[in-house]
Amino acid sequence: MPDSKTPDFYHIDSLLSNDERQVRDTVARFVDDRVLPIIAECFEHERFPTELIPEMAELGLFGPTLQDYGCAGLNNVAYGLIMQELERGDSGVRSFASVQSGLVMYPIHTYGSDEQKKRWLPEMARARKIGCFGLTEPDGGSDPGTMKTRAEKKGSDWVLNGAKMWITSGSIADVAVVWAMTEHGVRGFLLEKGTPGFTSRDIPHKFSLRASVTSELFFDNCRLPESSRLPTAEGLGAPLSCLTQARYGIAWGGVGAAMACYREALEFCRNRVLFGSPLINKQHMQIRLADMVRRITTGQLLALQLGRLKDQGEMHHTQVSLAKWNNVRLGLDIAREARDILGAGGISVECCPVRHMLNLESVITYEGTETIHQLVVGREITGVAAF
Repeated sequence: MPDSKTPDFYHIDSLLSNDERQVRDTVARFVDDRVLPIIAECFEHERFPTELIPEMAELGLFGPTLQDYGCAGLNNVAYGLIMQELERGDSGVRSFASVQSGLVMYPIHTYGSDEQKKRWLPEMARARKIGCFGLTEPDGGSDPGTMKTRAEKKGSDWVLNGAKMWITSGSIADVAVVWAMTEHGVRGFLLEKGTPGFTSRDIPHKFSLRASVTSELFFDNCRLPESSRLPTAEGLGAPLSCLTQARYGIAWGGVGAAMACYREALEFCRNRVLFGSPLINKQHMQIRLADMVRRITTGQLLALQLGRLKDQGEMHHTQVSLAKWNNVRLGLDIAREARDILGAGGISVECCPVRHMLNLESVITYEGTETIHQLVVGREITGVAAF
């Protein structure tokens, strides 16, 4: 019989290898034991749980698909399951791991020099060093080709000027992967904390991703040696390839958030008595819960096939756009539905749906808005760019 609580209606567990299940179950226990007991308080008080970072490193959750440099060398399905379980805990926790892995360690591993890899990757895998990714700017996000941050070559050095906005982990990062326009196009740089002219400021009073550090970065004549430049990161395709890595994880994360909301709604319906019987007996509630399972199952299958394609080297970035669009949308819709099912109590921070709902309002926007991903898929199937 299908597992209705997990939910695993199509026995997707049977499609996973033993190693993939072991990774998922290990991270699930970490989320249950360490994340869920504290995350409501963290969300309420706008605190990122930094105390969890060493434990996440010990579990091998940073750069887990990378080979060597102290990384786990897992396949992409296992990585997706990690993101699913972390976001079942909270989007802020998943975002931290996603940025550290997909947006910082990945570009260093892919575009960095041997010296850069040896210096940063082992330290980041152990979380002795934290990274952030600077692409989005105050005046734009969906069109990164118009970035205003500039890097100008002066002698043997580069001089960086500009600003970045909505940067996860910005103020706690030891190094920022910063993308800037040069006379030869977009280039990537590793900007270390403490560099003269480099400052950061946290963005307060958020109603979303409250258990996450979100910052602004400012560059005022930051002088960087040539050795700080990612040598093969040339053109806009380089930062976009990093975003593809992160979006892949988000596609799994949306399912994790949906699963958490569904579980709470199901348990509430079992225990809440209305007009003489539990809500679980009411036709309308069964229809709503069944629809959640339909959406989650669709998202699980989509994410799994995307992971298999990625592991086979056959994944296309437009397939990631479809998955991010579909799975974050289903997560947000299910969170809203679950919040409504929980009634007045559903607005309390003690209930996870409202927290996931608020978080997913950001997740559906960052790393490509829903509209952008719709248009990416539209361009792929029509051959016509509408943006």
